[in-house]
Amino acid sequence: MSFYEKFIHNIRLRRFFVLAVIIFILFLAKSMITMILLTFIFTFLALHLVKFIQHFAKIPSLVLVLITYSLIVFLVYLAITKYVPVLAKQTIQMYNSVVHFYQNPANSDNQLLAVIDDYLEKSNLTSQIQNGASTLLRYVQDIGSLGLSVVLSFILSFFFMIEKKQMADFSKLFLKSDFDWFFQDIYYFADKFVNTFVVVMEAQFFIAVVNTAITTICLALIGFSQLPSLAIMIFILSLIPVAGVIVSCIPLSFIAYSQGGINDVIYILAVILIVHLFESYVLNPKFMSSKTDLPIFYTFVILLVSERLFGVWGLIVGIPIFTFFLDILKVKPIHSANEQLDNSI
Repeated sequence: MSFYEKFIHNIRLRRFFVLAVIIFILFLAKSMITMILLTFIFTFLALHLVKFIQHFAKIPSLVLVLITYSLIVFLVYLAITKYVPVLAKQTIQMYNSVVHFYQNPANSDNQLLAVIDDYLEKSNLTSQIQNGASTLLRYVQDIGSLGLSVVLSFILSFFFMIEKKQMADFSKLFLKSDFDWFFQDIYYFADKFVNTFVVVMEAQFFIAVVNTAITTICLALIGFSQLPSLAIMIFILSLIPVAGVIVSCIPLSFIAYSQGGINDVIYILAVILIVHLFESYVLNPKFMSSKTDLPIFYTFVILLVSERLFGVWGLIVGIPIFTFFLDILKVKPIHSANEQLDNSI
């Protein structure tokens, strides 16, 4: 038996080699990792939405895909045309209010305001503004790059969904090629990761529901209007672990300032802080650990380490990657959602 044949029959070594190749390719494509992950997430959500609807109504997949993606495009268009101008107007109003407050302080006898005014006069405010403008420009460029990745991922996901059957039939050809062992191992790892991701996404969905309910109730108590649209925005952002709650405070602060001034901004920041702490220290560890059977301590440490290593994406894929390695290393098998449902019954 040749060395190559021995290597092929050594499944453990062979799969380790294939996994190393996959990791190396992802490292080379790290500049595209955002688009890759977004395409995977969009396709994953679309597939499960279609299956969920078809469970109750026998509608062709192509019709559901066209309706779903058209509805998403319409909602994005509605949000851009309706809410972005409002946020821009409120941002300008807030800036003008700050400038007016600085130039015409309401109470010149206030010692705190006098100290702040003296500090601003003595400091090199022009250079600080220039530095802040350059930093803001970098953020805008990052947002533009992210927006392009979102659009491309959305388009790729749409093409995958409308040609789902053709994609499956074509992909199966690789499993019968001369290097079938290589692609079979890729399929093995892909299946493991998808099962893990399903379990974690279920947990994050429940977290988003709880966050949305708590925040919406607090907004109603403060006196916010347009609660349904705000609840939808909060729910979508809450699908991003931890960071989504923080991001949501930006538009909410603008709206709060326009409705009730600085007092409402303080109220909403306090609400966001409480919800953020509740998610980070209670919901995220508890729901994630219940779905993945991980100890809460492990779950929380993984979130901290993955965020440090991979940024916001680490908060999303950190738990799936860790449980994926637990599964392939035979430390702790992770059952799919269907298997968990069968075991519970």
